Amino acid sequence: QVQLVESGGGLVQAGGSLRLSCAASGSIFSINAMGWYRQAPGKQRELVAAITSGGSTNYADSVKGRFTISRDNAKNTVYLQMNSLKPEDTAVYYCNADVATGWGSAHVDYWGQGTQVTVSS
Repeated sequence: QVQLVESGGGLVQAGGSLRLSCAASGSIFSINAMGWYRQAPGKQRELVAAITSGGSTNYADSVKGRFTISRDNAKNTVYLQMNSLKPEDTAVYYCNADVATGWGSAHVDYWGQGTQVTVSS
């Protein structure tokens, strides 16, 4: 019904930058919050940043001042600009969207397949 496709991950040196993109497609009526989560080996998945349909944002303390989340509502796309990357930012990054597929239907969480971000020291 709804697909989230991420792109933009890769290998970068410490101090470098990457930009992640996530496009939602399918039976979309409306999207509330969109966000990025990450999961490092042996650790739980954690919220990195989230943005509401109105543009309000929320960041994990560990990325404040370095990462910026934004979205294009017309394209159902969310972005994560990551600057001053650190080795501890290495993880699989997952896109998340709270989507309603029809008038009056509840919003449901959907997830992308994940994209690897590796920061070398």
